[in-house]
Amino acid sequence: MSASQSAHGHPMARRGLLVGTAATALTLGTVSFADATTGDDAPDRTRTVRGTLPTGSPDYVYLPVEVPRGVREIAVSYTYGKTPVPAGTQGNALDIGIFDERGTELGGRGFRGWSGGARSSFFIRADEATPGYIAGPVRAGTWNIALGPYTVAPKGLPYEVTITLRFGPTGSTPKPVYPPERAKGRGRAWYRGDCHLHSVHSDGKRTPAEIAAAARAAGLDFINSSEHNTYSAHSAWDGLWGDDLLVLTGEEVTTRNGHVIALGTDPGTFVDWRYRARDNRFGHYAKAVRRAGGLVVPAHPHATCIGCHWKFGFGEADAVEVWNGAYTPEDEIALAEWDNSLVAAVRTSKPWVAAMGNSDAHREPDKVGLPQTVVLADELSREAITAGIRAGRSYIAESSAVTLSFGASGGRGLHAGIGERLRVDGDDTPVTVRLEVTGAPGCTAHFVTDQGTLFTATLPESGTGTVQWRTTPVYAAYVRAEVRHPATVPGLPGAPAALTNPVFLEGW
Repeated sequence: MSASQSAHGHPMARRGLLVGTAATALTLGTVSFADATTGDDAPDRTRTVRGTLPTGSPDYVYLPVEVPRGVREIAVSYTYGKTPVPAGTQGNALDIGIFDERGTELGGRGFRGWSGGARSSFFIRADEATPGYIAGPVRAGTWNIALGPYTVAPKGLPYEVTITLRFGPTGSTPKPVYPPERAKGRGRAWYRGDCHLHSVHSDGKRTPAEIAAAARAAGLDFINSSEHNTYSAHSAWDGLWGDDLLVLTGEEVTTRNGHVIALGTDPGTFVDWRYRARDNRFGHYAKAVRRAGGLVVPAHPHATCIGCHWKFGFGEADAVEVWNGAYTPEDEIALAEWDNSLVAAVRTSKPWVAAMGNSDAHREPDKVGLPQTVVLADELSREAITAGIRAGRSYIAESSAVTLSFGASGGRGLHAGIGERLRVDGDDTPVTVRLEVTGAPGCTAHFVTDQGTLFTATLPESGTGTVQWRTTPVYAAYVRAEVRHPATVPGLPGAPAALTNPVFLEGW
């Protein structure tokens, strides 16, 4: 593997391919500013690097930059050629980010920002940085611009990177202000949230203020900051939270083999993404997410975009996103795959993975809160919300207009709600499953078991109604509810208005 590279027309040495336990990486020749005059009055210095990455390039290509003392700001811009390609062939796409003098080690401390393909330029200085990047001093040493050749056309990917150093007093870095972990005065209740959202800090178009306003308008109680491969938005919510809106912090860890939401991690937590399933590193970072107080939630596992399809398995998942934005056949496949996984939890002590839904909203007309996960929690706090999601004490609704109550009762007056187990005297003990729905006009209610859908009822025209069904543990090992709109595509079920996690039925 090789890449051609030049700076201002002068050839630069190639360092070749570095292969490790994680995704392969190519390190290019170092850009030097050794001849730069330093000091507060020193002029800006600029270097431009040009080259071409071939097809089959590694996932990450590092461009080292020797930064001298006295730099107050580093600014980077880049362009790349989008050469024509035959129909059905992927064209060029090049992501970008940066690591500081502390290095590019996986999970290390050197990360200073990532914008993927959402921006063509960025800057970092002590007091401020481009959204997606982390403000802080530009210390002397070897920085690394990280290029991510997402896809490379058959004729290669020509690129041009321009680095500008600005000298002068470095200024001070403000202490980040992070959202509180608990909203005051909010006790045990069902809370609505959207945990997959994007702002200008990655590839979204909304500001955090616009997201907060949209969340309140959608009737949400909590949201999760989940930018692609960066935590820069964690400190961007000052003045936007309140006792009516809890803001959790996280990341959408965007690998080449699927995306995963790190949900509700400690503010300032960086979760690395530079590995594939074959590198056997995902388990390490899943544990790191949990150590930081967060949940591991594979996102849109059957999405068809390049690098989006989930390849890591669900052994490390705390929940799985089965409904992502406007409902599509991809979601129907994710729902069916998740339903299949529930059988493994029947009559065993093995844990089961809960389902959740999120909007993945980026810009208009994406609707924040379509769908939303409704969680039973002891209070509106990070700990209580993540505990409720992990336990599956939740359902998914298309909007705040849809509410439901679902559970099963039987035997000696026992009752179990969503995410719980109902244990009765025997496998043939009668069990009554009950669903109460509001806000679902024109919909039908479905009770789904390990055998499939065993009961369907049409709701009243008002969309408010109660549906009951009698069964036994031997006939239905678990029951979950679906409330669906009429079908619009022949052969496919109607889009859901709501989906629940299961109630498990067990006979002693």
